[in-house]
Amino acid sequence: MAHTSSSKKRVRQNLKRRLRNRRRKAAIRESVRAYQAALEAGQADQARESLREVFRRLDRTAAKGTIHKRTAARRKSRLAKRLGAATTA
Repeated sequence: MAHTSSSKKRVRQNLKRRLRNRRRKAAIRESVRAYQAALEAGQADQARESLREVFRRLDRTAAKGTIHKRTAARRKSRLAKRLGAATTA
């Protein structure tokens, strides 16, 4: 357990940041699920709108430092590739 006042403060900060990061990642997962559901249902327009939302959330989360910018770019690329494959097929 933390003893010094600075280490106690660090514990409080880490708790807040961990909760904030978990909320951001959960929001990404929710939007990806909505995108996948629209894709599986064959709703291309709905999937494009959902993909735009996923991109926005990934970019914001990467800008805040919760995930790395290359991780966001990789996930965006993979999701866009799925949409492309679904619309051409």
